[in-house]
Amino acid sequence: MKLGKVLCYYLYKKALKRIEVVLAENDVMAVSEGLKSIPVSGILVHKMKGRDKLPKPEIHAAKGSEIFIPQFTHKHVMEIVVPDSKEEEAIKIIRENTKLGMIFVQPISRAIEISSGKEGDEVI
Repeated sequence: MKLGKVLCYYLYKKALKRIEVVLAENDVMAVSEGLKSIPVSGILVHKMKGRDKLPKPEIHAAKGSEIFIPQFTHKHVMEIVVPDSKEEEAIKIIRENTKLGMIFVQPISRAIEISSGKEGDEVI
């Protein structure tokens, strides 16, 4: 009986997904503008340094006499939370607006708005 109540609660509260996108700085605004068509209510962007499979650009230092290849390059990480129903549409928009990067999708088990106490998809 208890399992049935939990299942009903889960079906009543719509599932949420966190989509995390690692992309270059010049793609942040294009992806952000594209996501307005869904609409996505909030976007977090973090500036970070990271290393990937692509070769790093050479930096010429000391008037061209030395060449430095940095280990890490600047990346931006964009985080959005969308209802399950908008996950594929959000990924499609992201892929249309950037050609390099990675997309990670994670389930959100619970979302709570601190000020109002709202939960689930009411938060976004």
